[in-house]
Amino acid sequence: MKKPPVLARAAERGLSPFSGRRAAHLLPQARLGGPMPWVIAIMVAITVLAAGGGLALDNLADRARGELAGSATVQIVEADPQLRARQAEAAATILVQDPEVAGLSIVPQEAVEQLLEPWLGTDDLEDAVPIPALIDLRLRDGADEATLQRLRSLLADRAPAARIDAQAQWLAPVLSALSALGWMAVGLIALLAFTGAAAVWLAARNALGTNRDTIEIVHLLGGSDDQIARVFQRSILTDALAGGVLGLLIGMAAVWLMGAQFSALDSGLVSGGGLENTDWLVLALVPVGAVVLAVYTARFTVLASLRKML
Repeated sequence: MKKPPVLARAAERGLSPFSGRRAAHLLPQARLGGPMPWVIAIMVAITVLAAGGGLALDNLADRARGELAGSATVQIVEADPQLRARQAEAAATILVQDPEVAGLSIVPQEAVEQLLEPWLGTDDLEDAVPIPALIDLRLRDGADEATLQRLRSLLADRAPAARIDAQAQWLAPVLSALSALGWMAVGLIALLAFTGAAAVWLAARNALGTNRDTIEIVHLLGGSDDQIARVFQRSILTDALAGGVLGLLIGMAAVWLMGAQFSALDSGLVSGGGLENTDWLVLALVPVGAVVLAVYTARFTVLASLRKML
């Protein structure tokens, strides 16, 4: 079926270049007045916060594993203070001569009492409960079970009250929990990406329905599906850029504020969960991913809908 003469001449004159500003005027789209930029801003802000938390937890777990890989603690569990002190000295003398031991230090009894004071009170702690002597060990090749068992055998005669435990063993549940929280952050990011794509899909479908009559006329004038899709891409690109920048600023501010709050705790374990420069760069790329996801979701939605519509 041939086009009417008027439409045919119009297509020959240049309605085929259905692009740029002319195309955008034919299919008007709301920008900041509509909900899409704010939806994208909220999604990006939450994603940045989740990604920042996940990266901080991963850094904390990695640093803890590295510090504890070759660390072990020797406890002299003996009620008699004098016998406990002698066994601690004997254990230190034996261990410092072992080739597997890179270094050791006897924890002062006053330091141990200060650690226990919040739980046991400020009275004479020695009378309340026998406090073990502690020796901090640093091993060369890691605190594996075979090495620990060999060291226990060396101490059996001269320090029978000595117990050796790898620090990584009693912190393993904590590290496992940190890993689980990191995977939860990854799952939250995936869920947010899916939710953002669904929101763009709904917005694109709604825009197609609102401009259905205009799109049919454009098709009669020679406009192709790809040209129409590019108009919607430009529209969602503007909204996604505005929302992405706003969401990035909000998310970065929230991450920085949370980091400052945790740094104020002055805890050795928590202080290891800071963000590196590369982590901040990853967070800065979150809105880029949001923009790409929004644009291509809009394009595929429009093209699929146009094939069914016309």
